[in-house]
Amino acid sequence: MMKYVITAAFGLGVATSSAAFAAERTVTLAVQNMYCAACPHTVKSSLQAVPGVKTVSVSFADKTATVTYDDAKTNVKALMTATTNAGYPSSPKG
Repeated sequence: MMKYVITAAFGLGVATSSAAFAAERTVTLAVQNMYCAACPHTVKSSLQAVPGVKTVSVSFADKTATVTYDDAKTNVKALMTATTNAGYPSSPKG
């Protein structure tokens, strides 16, 4: 019986530990195809729809989107896919 309690406690600890390793990250994406004043709104909406995204700031002048996200819930590839699917291919800037 004690073996099962230890195993269950270890399993529970491992299952909840991923949250302990999660981090808030920020990435700036270079965004293509932003040619009008409405484009940043579309880019921002597409990024905000990605689970785990906390904040989005889009600069029409710089053609960039700065995104703060929870890396346990999403990643840069998912962010790039979101903008690309909206018609605005992107890649990490720098």
